[in-house]
Amino acid sequence: MIEYFNKDKDNKTVRTQLKVDFICNQGSKRYYIQSAFAIPNKEKMNQEQKSLLKIEDNFKKIIIVKEDINLWRNEEGIVIISLQEFLSNPNSLDL
Repeated sequence: MIEYFNKDKDNKTVRTQLKVDFICNQGSKRYYIQSAFAIPNKEKMNQEQKSLLKIEDNFKKIIIVKEDINLWRNEEGIVIISLQEFLSNPNSLDL
């Protein structure tokens, strides 16, 4: 869970919790990882990246998809990678 604070309509501080599937720390690096079976449309992409976009640091954000796709980076800087590529490439966290 990731917590962040914002203001509501009455300017009161509200704590919000977001679900991130995995948070990995490796030395001074941190990776936020979401997993999805497939991302067939824009709505599913929005659902998977919503919590990642709320994280305000500059650590890498990754969505791992079970379907066979080519690795790509979206406009928000999130890396989308297939499960097979993620597991078979020892450098997949740094792609």
